[in-house]
Amino acid sequence: MPEIKVQQDFKSRLHKWIKDLVFFLDALPNDFISKNLTSQLFRSGSSIGANFNEAYAASSKKDFINFFHHALKSANESKFWLELIKDIRKVDESKIGALTEELDSICRILAKSIITAKNRK
Repeated sequence: MPEIKVQQDFKSRLHKWIKDLVFFLDALPNDFISKNLTSQLFRSGSSIGANFNEAYAASSKKDFINFFHHALKSANESKFWLELIKDIRKVDESKIGALTEELDSICRILAKSIITAKNRK
């Protein structure tokens, strides 16, 4: 049962991060470049939560791990888009800091979860 609590806690954490991402994206300028960056980052960022949810509906251990891999890849892609937005100065750098910090933590949790799942018999 503690595993279910951890799963729910992480799911809530992902949900909050995605919600924060949506508010962040909504505040970006409405120019051509920002619209395209917003679209890319929204897709990769929301995919983290979607793949996490799908993992728990997986039909096998292999599928479960595969969905976690997809979530981690989406998280890494999201880091790329956030870094690009920061580099081209589309928003104040401090607004990206909290999102990036939490995303780094999410990546570490996903990576550790993949290792743990692979080591389970």
